[in-house]
Amino acid sequence: MNPINWLLTSQVTIAGSPVLVREIVGNVFGLASALFGMRRLVAAWPVGIVGNVLLFTVFVGGIFDTPQDKDLWGQAGRQVFFALISLYGWYRWYQTRHHGATAAVQPRWATMRERLELLGIGVVLYAIAYFVLKALGSWGPQWDAWILTGSILATYGMARGFVEFWLIWIAVDVVGVPLLVQAKFYPSATMYVVYGLFCVIGFASWWKIQNRERAAAPEAVVVG
Repeated sequence: MNPINWLLTSQVTIAGSPVLVREIVGNVFGLASALFGMRRLVAAWPVGIVGNVLLFTVFVGGIFDTPQDKDLWGQAGRQVFFALISLYGWYRWYQTRHHGATAAVQPRWATMRERLELLGIGVVLYAIAYFVLKALGSWGPQWDAWILTGSILATYGMARGFVEFWLIWIAVDVVGVPLLVQAKFYPSATMYVVYGLFCVIGFASWWKIQNRERAAAPEAVVVG
């Protein structure tokens, strides 16, 4: 069996239920992307896209062969949005790094206007996602819609360098863990727990970096 066929068809048993190997591998790529993101490395984006592609095939059992009997279209849809927003984030971070910055992004708190914009966009996206996912027959559409909406907002916030994006991820994880456990996507549920703990660390790290770099900024000003 060649590596691609093995990745697409292999399964393991967890808690008495079959689980796709590609779900595990996809989540490992997702965790690696989060680790790179905390370190503000451009590699976070392409690594994340690989994970997005693998996880998309996991959550759409009506298209790909999966052992679970529940389709989570919101989970699948967010992988598509992740990939699209990741292209934007990849370009934005690469441009910053290419212009001589020491890191790919400068963490900062979003302004009040930006927060209100995110809130407004979030409300609209949630309403659209809920009705679309319900029409598609997604399991738990009210929760799946929040995971999709929150994931889009968090990924966009990461691309912009908003410190708050870590908090949005935590809110996504709080909802995502019980949903995925009930749907028997155990590797993804486990990774959500790991993501949640990691997001607390990431939030503290970016907050510290933001305070340090803001305090150091006046020293860079040369008075002639």
